[in-house]
Amino acid sequence: MTSPLVSIILPIRNAAATLPDCLRSLARQRFTDYEVLAIDDGSDDESPAIVAAAAAGDARIVPVEAGRIGLPAALNLGLALARAPIIARMDADDVMHPDRLALQYQALRAQPQLALIASRAVAFPVRDVRAGLREYLRWQNRVHTPEQVAAEIYVEAPFAHPSVMFRREAVQGLGGYTTEPWPEDYELWLRMHAAGLQMAKLPRNLLAWRERPDRATRTDPRYARAAFDELRARFLATDPRLHSGRPLVYWGAGRVTRQRARRLIERGFPPTAWIDIDPAKIGQTIWGAPVHAPKWLDRQPRPFVLVYVTNHGARDLIDGWLAAMGYQPGRDYLGVG
Repeated sequence: MTSPLVSIILPIRNAAATLPDCLRSLARQRFTDYEVLAIDDGSDDESPAIVAAAAAGDARIVPVEAGRIGLPAALNLGLALARAPIIARMDADDVMHPDRLALQYQALRAQPQLALIASRAVAFPVRDVRAGLREYLRWQNRVHTPEQVAAEIYVEAPFAHPSVMFRREAVQGLGGYTTEPWPEDYELWLRMHAAGLQMAKLPRNLLAWRERPDRATRTDPRYARAAFDELRARFLATDPRLHSGRPLVYWGAGRVTRQRARRLIERGFPPTAWIDIDPAKIGQTIWGAPVHAPKWLDRQPRPFVLVYVTNHGARDLIDGWLAAMGYQPGRDYLGVG
């Protein structure tokens, strides 16, 4: 039996209401040389029956009854069972554009230096999409090139997980998905970045990403703010850009920001200065370092700046100020979400 070119890993957990739309979007793909590893993670609704009916009419769909093992374990099971060298991720409540697999596969074939290619995503249904998700996608959808990914990797997860396609060997070589209590997708992107693997995104909306109030990112402690903050600090502490010998400056001297920055400071990266725009803070000394206004950064040699401001609109302004002073993202500063 000839192996497919792409293996789609599709974890399923009580998705009977949305699974038919997902499967129809797979059947409409212009690229057809794929298998679907439909891994049921202990569903107690009609999801297994829906998959079985679809598999009866399409031999590319492979039902896998995994039991209740959890999402990271289901993903690793999919990696182990996959017969193709290229993996596409998909979730049972989302819908992919008919050109998604074709365009991503072509991109990986044309750019062998890439380990992963994602796509832009559009959230739906519109009535359920809140301002925070809209702003997150506005940011995420403009991060395209490997250079942009490397510069923005500590802001947020730069890809919608079900939008990615990657080389199986690259991910398995890093040990697959973590089963530790972290956001498994973001941890993998950070680990791939730390390993020097290049990742990019097609500037096309190829995934319809369903918003729902019971999304795991809202209910699972693995996706809590503290988990993301700790994960960023762990990887930042090993990033070569923080080991160059340049003075380290933290942008954002407010109480909440300081508490987030403390995770990195306690790992041995104290600031030589803080930057803030609040006149009440400028001139103070915090944890042994002075607080300056942004114009203080217009100096030589340039320090390395960690921008801990989380508001996306404010970060856009900061990017503009830093660019006006000659700072380049990824080389002279990093955003930290």
